[in-house]
Amino acid sequence: MSYIYLIIAIIIEIGATSSLKASDGFTNWLYTTISLIGYGVSFYCLSMALREIPVGIAYAVWSGIGTVGICLLAWLIFKQNLSLISIVGIALIVVGVVIVNIGSAGHS
Repeated sequence: MSYIYLIIAIIIEIGATSSLKASDGFTNWLYTTISLIGYGVSFYCLSMALREIPVGIAYAVWSGIGTVGICLLAWLIFKQNLSLISIVGIALIVVGVVIVNIGSAGHS
């Protein structure tokens, strides 16, 4: 169940960060509200995941996958360009998250 909470936290955090961009510096109250509520729910779900997942592992996965998700959404929705070096960096983040999870397979 803890990994389900972690996945929910990641998805909501990606949505909250996307809404933060759309809030235009907190001038659009709809997106500002979505961002603030989203971050609150995301942190709650992350805290639930931390009941069983070590904090270093959970945070590495949460921030790594969140970063990759935001980069992809920024490219798709906000039409931000990703250079080759950015794509390589994103791939390294994915590899890092996989390695962290493989290395932590024995956590209790």
